Amino acid sequence: MSTGKLAGRVAVVTGSGNGLGAECARVLAELGARVVVVDIDGEAAATVTDALVASGAQAMAVCTDVSSEDAVQAMIAEVKARFGRLDVLHNNAAVLGAEQRNRDRDLANLDMQAWDRAIAVNLRGAVLCTKHAIPLMLEQGKGSIIFATSGLGMQGDMSLTGYATSKAALMMLPKLVAAQYGKRGIRGNAIQIGLAPQHPLPEALLDIMRDNHCTPELGTPRQIADVVAFLASDESAFVTGTTLVADGGFSSHTPSLVAMRALFEKLGRSGL
Repeated sequence: MSTGKLAGRVAVVTGSGNGLGAECARVLAELGARVVVVDIDGEAAATVTDALVASGAQAMAVCTDVSSEDAVQAMIAEVKARFGRLDVLHNNAAVLGAEQRNRDRDLANLDMQAWDRAIAVNLRGAVLCTKHAIPLMLEQGKGSIIFATSGLGMQGDMSLTGYATSKAALMMLPKLVAAQYGKRGIRGNAIQIGLAPQHPLPEALLDIMRDNHCTPELGTPRQIADVVAFLASDESAFVTGTTLVADGGFSSHTPSLVAMRALFEKLGRSGL
């Protein structure tokens, strides 16, 4: 895995012990990057790393709580000691387990500890990783910082108040990175990620979501990872300070689209 558009580069992917983060780590490694698998679950990070190494990649696992500045500083120091540089930071880590979902509710029923945890991991974690990655990137005068955000950061919903607020804030961070460090070679971008199921979900729910997409099918983890790889590479050298939407058109249309489509079909105007 020494060839590819990311050959010779070092990429840190936070929250990559499983899910989308693990898929992003695999794709970046497949394209030649040396990957640092960062996760609060050290065993999960080690499992992903072992698989990458077995496939021929260079990788290391670092158990890190991204909400802790000391832990983030130590992680970046490990990256520098092992690889001597940092080219890509993908701020993917987020807290969204079942317990968190049950407590991160509508405003009137919001558990403030869940709110604090969402802000600490999703937002503070991304800020801390960015803060301590930038000096290492400046040493080589080049770097790409990527933030994983969500449609929930743009559209109101019935729950996940803390998660949504943190994801909305993440859309400002790439603008700040671009404005503050763009002339020194560092780019910042976010990805507004749509539904890319990683685990089985109720078919009725999937049908509702599929109807509201402008693509025939829902997304896949690989499709999201491919967008991360694009932003990590020189192919996106002129892209900075923005949020790239990868959601199959879910957020691109009016809420009435599905009902209007059904009405047009009923009227015999399905070609519209």
